Formats: sequence, C-alpha cells, structure tokens
Amino acid sequence: MGNSHSFGQTYTLPVPLTLYLYGAAAAVATSFLIFAYFLRDDHTTTIPAKPASKIDIPVNASLHKTLRLTKLWLKIFSVLMLLLCIASGFLGNRNPYGNFNMTFFWVIFLLAYAYSCALFGNSFQWLNPWRTIANGLGRIYPRYRLGLTTYPVKLSYWPAVLLYMGFIWIELFGTTTPRSLSEYLLAYTALTLFFCGFFGIESWCRYGEFFNVFFSLLSEMRITSLASNKQSQELTICIHSPVAKLNHSQPKELSLLVFILSMLASTAFDGLHETQLWIRSFWVELNPYLQPYVGKNPFVAYPKLRTFYSVYQSAWLLILPVLYFLVYFSFIWLCKRIAKSNLSTRELSLHFAYSLLPIVLAYHLSHYYPLLQTQGIKIISLASDPFGMGANIFGTANWFRAPIIPNVETIWHSQLALIVGGHIISVYIAHLQALSLFGSRRQALLSQLPMLVLMVAFTVLGLWILSLPMGTSN
Repeated sequence: MGNSHSFGQTYTLPVPLTLYLYGAAAAVATSFLIFAYFLRDDHTTTIPAKPASKIDIPVNASLHKTLRLTKLWLKIFSVLMLLLCIASGFLGNRNPYGNFNMTFFWVIFLLAYAYSCALFGNSFQWLNPWRTIANGLGRIYPRYRLGLTTYPVKLSYWPAVLLYMGFIWIELFGTTTPRSLSEYLLAYTALTLFFCGFFGIESWCRYGEFFNVFFSLLSEMRITSLASNKQSQELTICIHSPVAKLNHSQPKELSLLVFILSMLASTAFDGLHETQLWIRSFWVELNPYLQPYVGKNPFVAYPKLRTFYSVYQSAWLLILPVLYFLVYFSFIWLCKRIAKSNLSTRELSLHFAYSLLPIVLAYHLSHYYPLLQTQGIKIISLASDPFGMGANIFGTANWFRAPIIPNVETIWHSQLALIVGGHIISVYIAHLQALSLFGSRRQALLSQLPMLVLMVAFTVLGLWILSLPMGTSN
C-alpha cells in the first residue's frame, strides 16, 4: 500500500512496493555505471564554474533609479508581510485554514519561496524582514549595526543549527495555531534583533539567522543569478547549469554540513513520525517495557504515556541528525580508505557535502509540494480578507476557496520521480568531485562505491517512508 502524506488517503500501488524499491535502486546504480564510463579525468570541468550564458542589460539613470525603488519597496513589503502575519494571528480568524498567517508562512514562505530560491538564488539575503528592521535600527543607532562584541569564530553556524531544530520541533509538535504562530514570530523577531545588536547585523544574519542559512543552501542549486558592473553600467543576468555551483564550491564549516544533514533528517522524520509503523513502535512495541513505571491501569497510565511519547518523539528528532551524520561520516571514511587519499575524513566530508543538496530538495519537494495545490492556492482569497472579517480588499475573497485535490496516483509517481532524480543528480556531482579530488579515474571510481551504497540506501529509505500508511496519533 502507498500513502500520500498530505492527504492521509491510502492508495494501492499498481505493482508491489518492492518492485518500486528495486527499480529505484537499479536506476541510481545504473546512473553510477553510466557516469563512471563516460566521465573521464578531463571531464572534471564538464560543468564549468562560469555561467553557461549571459544577458547584459544596459542600466541608465532612469532604470537604475527604478531598480533601487523596486528593491526598497520589496523590502518594505517583506516587513509588512511579517507584521501582517503577526497581527492576523492575534486579531484574525482562529481557524488555521482561514487565517492568513498560517497559509502565508507555512506554505507560501517556507515552500513556494524556498523553491524559488532553489531556482533563482537567495533573494532572502536582502529581502529578509528581520535584517531590514535591524538595518533601520542601525540607521538610528550606528553602534547597533556593529554589535557589542565580535562574533566568536568557534560558534560558526551552530546557533542556526540549534534554532533550525527548535523550529522543526515547533512545526511538528508545537500544535501551532494562528495565535501561537504570531507569538513565535514575535519572539523570534525579538531574539534576532537582540543578537543583531549583540554580535552585529551582518555576522548574526550570516551565522545565526537560520532562515537565511536555509535559503542560502537551497540557492546553491540556482540556475540564474544577477551581477552588476558599475564601470560598464550593465546588469548581467547569468544562466547556470543547475548543478554548477554544487560542483565548484563546498562548505568550509562542519556546522554547515550538520545543518544540511539536519534538513535531510528532519524531512525524513516528518514523513515517518505520523505513520502507523512509528506510532505502533511506541504504543505497542515499547509500551510493555514502560508498564513498571506507569502501571497497568489504562486510565492512570495514559496521561503518563502521553508524556513519555512526547519525550520519545522529541528525542528521536534530535537523535536522527546525529545518526545521519555518523552514517555519512562513516561512508566518507570508507571512501578515503579505498581511494588512499591524503585528505582527512573531515575535509572529504565537506567536499562531498553539497552533493547531498539535490537529495534535500527532492525530499522536501516530494513531501510538501501537494500543499501548494491544496492550501497554497487559498492565499489568493485570504489576501483579500487577511483577518477573516468579511473584507474583500482585492476582490478575490471568494476565489479558490475550495482546495484543489490532486490525484493520489499522480502524487506517488511524481514523488518517485523526484526522489530517484534527486539521487541520480547527487551521484553525478559526487562522481565529479571524486574525479577532481583523487589522483586517477580508477581511484575516483573505487572511492564512489561506498557513496553509491549510501545513495541507494537513501533512495530506498525515502520511498519506503512515503509508502507507509498514516496512523492516528494517540
């Protein structure tokens, strides 16, 4: 049986799940053989670092002014959207599906906008409403911009990792309502502005503001970017291969690798934690071992078991990124041993880190993209009535009020294609990295055998999780 996690509908697969898993694994393995045969040592530049093509747009004084004003208004718009999300949660409709902030934040901002960053680059680095507010405070108090102390190098991206995992916990277990979402946004705004003033705006927005880190990582896969030349007064639109940046860059900090693995692990956990298998693991398999602590009377034991279950869920959310890191690091160590590389395991783990990003995006898309159809479309009607007071500001209050329910079979096969495609791209990037890192084609090929096993395992795991039927949480 298969299942679409967005709808909770059970779908009978046209062929047994094992055939899908074998087929997906075979597709990834076959892609490895194809890349191993066709990619040679002199193909390490197959994907050039330079853009595939450029479009130069002359910028005169009038266009320059228009672009500056557009950028300013977009920054103001992002701040207004943050304020509207906060205000609508406190003052608007209590129905999560009828409140502007729930749809805008969870679906438009975290899904649609995230995918736009993956395609067109990290516009959030200048659209970030918290940075805009902090810069406004910096204009009033110049000392605020620089911060009270220098950001410690040892902290690296660890604050962003911790905040990201806290955010995922809120998303999964925080029973978010429109009001509580506004409270979280208000608290995060206060926290961000405090640390911007403490460490400096640029430092905190780079290392600690986890939304910026999240969008920056996704934008490593972008196909377009903008560059300006002040001397020639031209604006250049650069068109890249979608994996060009991944092949020619790498994170310099281990904490950024942990952030990537946390993105991967948290998405997998989100798909797993509400399935029948996961719920049964606690309430049926583990329950007998807890009876000495909670008693056998179900009426007395249930409240205690609920507390244990919450701890169980939270613990696994934190443990899973650690497990992913240990597994990844172990396979990189095997690559090093097989290739007899002089590079340390840590260095190699960073070199191959960005090869995981296509898998991260594939997992994210396959789990969440149906929400854009079912709930995201409602932003058109909610925009006209953000507080649910019966307004019709833009005349769209009655548009698309009913969700668009996609075909479950289509969902399953698109998820299959996304996950297999993401892993094939990752195998390709990892092979290119190996060719550039190791002394010979033979070393590169042998070194990638552990990575192939890892990619196949990720493929099978991802599809297996998506196929699990959903359960009813106790």
